[in-house]
Amino acid sequence: MEKMIHRGVFFSENSFITTGGCSKIQDSWNWHIVFYICRTSMNKSRKKIILFIVPYPEGEAGSQRFRFEQYLEVLKENGFEFEVSSFLSHEAWSILYRKGYFAKKIGAIVAGYLRRVRLLFLMSRYDFVFIHREVSPFGYPWMGWVITKLFRKNTIFDFDDAIWLANSSESNWITKFFKRYSNANSLMKWATVVSAGNKFLADYASGFNYHVIVNPTTIDTTTLHNQVKQHEDHKFTIGWTGSHSTVQFLDDIVPVLQELEKKFDFEFHVIADVAPKFQLKSMKFVKWSKKTEIDDLLRLNVGIMPLPDNVWTRGKCGFKALQYMALGIPAVVSNVGVNAEIVDHEVNGCVCNTADEWYQCLSKLMSDKEYLLRLSKGTRERIVSGYSLQSNKENFLGLFKPQLQG
Repeated sequence: MEKMIHRGVFFSENSFITTGGCSKIQDSWNWHIVFYICRTSMNKSRKKIILFIVPYPEGEAGSQRFRFEQYLEVLKENGFEFEVSSFLSHEAWSILYRKGYFAKKIGAIVAGYLRRVRLLFLMSRYDFVFIHREVSPFGYPWMGWVITKLFRKNTIFDFDDAIWLANSSESNWITKFFKRYSNANSLMKWATVVSAGNKFLADYASGFNYHVIVNPTTIDTTTLHNQVKQHEDHKFTIGWTGSHSTVQFLDDIVPVLQELEKKFDFEFHVIADVAPKFQLKSMKFVKWSKKTEIDDLLRLNVGIMPLPDNVWTRGKCGFKALQYMALGIPAVVSNVGVNAEIVDHEVNGCVCNTADEWYQCLSKLMSDKEYLLRLSKGTRERIVSGYSLQSNKENFLGLFKPQLQG
C-alpha cells in the first residue's frame, strides 16, 4: 500500500475525481485549494506496456529491424507488452523513395499525423514510450513535448545516425525545406533515457541528457544471420549492400576496383534498392529483397564498406560490416567512426585509410586463400561476442529499468 497526495482546484464536491478511500483536506488559508490523501494498491502483476513510435511500417526499414524489432520477443519473455505505431503505412512506404506520386505522398503524411493525434487519446495505457528517430517528419515536435511534459511518460529516444544534420534523398529533395533537424536535439533533451547507436552519437547526446546509453545496432546470429560462408572454389566475389541513401559512398572505391579488374577475374555485387550510376565490367546489380538478403550476402567472399570521413559518416553504426562478419565474410572498411571498433585489422578484416591500402588488402584477399580463410575465421565470433542480439540483450532491457526512469 502506498499513500498518494493529489492537489487540485476546488469548485464543488464533484469537480475533482478521486478513487475510493480518499480523505479531503481543504487549505484553511486558500479555500479554493483542496488536497486528497488516497490509499491505493499497486497491481504488481500487471504487465508493463511499451509504445513504439516509429517512422516506418514493421519489418521494412533496417534501422528498425535491427535496433528494436528483433528484441520484441525478448521483451515478451521479460514480461512486457508492446504496441508499434508507424507514421507511414506499408502502401506509403512502397512509394516513399520513388520519384513522383506527389498527391499520394501528401495523403500519406496527413494520414500519419492523424494516427499520431489518435495516440494522444490512448496515452494513459502506456508505461513507456520508445521513440525511434522522430515522432513525425515535419515541423516542431509538439507531440514529443506533449508525451514527455504533459503526460510525463517514461520516454526512450533512440537514434543511429547523425540525424541532427540536414540529409534528404534525391527523390524527396523538397522535404529538406520542411524538416526541422533540430527536433532530434529537443527529443534528446526531453527524453528520460537516450539510446545511441555508438559512442560518437552518445557523446553528442550527452550534451542534452545525462542518461545516455550506448545501444549498438546488433545482429540476430541465432535465427537470421545463422549461417557461415564456405569459401569454395568459385569466381571470387566482392560485394556491398546498402540503399539509395548510401550508394553514393561507392564512388570513391570505383578507381580501386578498376585497377583490380586489370589483374584479377572477379565479380563485384551491389545489393541495393537502386543501381549505382557508374559502370564496371565486374559489376552485377542485385535487387535487395528481405527474402533473399542472407542468400545474396552468402555469395560474397569479401564485403566492403567505404566511407568518406565527415560528421555524418562518423555517426554510422557499421551495420554493413556487422552483416558481413556475422556470416563469416571478412569486412574491408574505411577507417571512419565505429568501423575500426568493429573490425580488427588483419584479424577479421581490413581497416583502410588510403586507396592504396584498399587495393593492397583486396589484392591479397583474392590472391592468398590462406589469408582469406584466416580473416574469415575470426569474423563471426567478433559479432557473436560483441554485436549480437544475445550479447546486447541485457543492455537493451536496461533501457526500461525503473532506476533510469526516476
